[in-house]
Amino acid sequence: MKTYDRIGKTVLVIAVMLALFLKSGIVFAQSGEEGLANFYSDGMQGKKMANGTPYDKTKLTASHKKYAFGTKVKVTNVENGKSVVVTVTDRMGQKNPAVIELSRRAADELGFAKSGKAQVKVETASDK
Repeated sequence: MKTYDRIGKTVLVIAVMLALFLKSGIVFAQSGEEGLANFYSDGMQGKKMANGTPYDKTKLTASHKKYAFGTKVKVTNVENGKSVVVTVTDRMGQKNPAVIELSRRAADELGFAKSGKAQVKVETASDK
């Protein structure tokens, strides 16, 4: 096989892999995304999330507009410094003004369950 044939095939394989990756919509890092966080109402308990699993308010899960399902993100309450790592399991509506919507347990651990919302910093867990 001639060298230019190998190079051409390699470029083709890379191009196909890149196209598939970009089509998947996977988001790598939005380090330092800051904004409002809120949490699911207790009325969501047991209802199916976008990833197909039922919502469980006792688990550390979240809804996000861009992160792929299964992505682990660290959420830090900027007002009190408390942090928690959650798994993205649901998709937020584009009109929701929050940057992330958390499970009740995550809101409890971040210390904002009573107020209902907090200013947070969101980063992928691998960015820590």
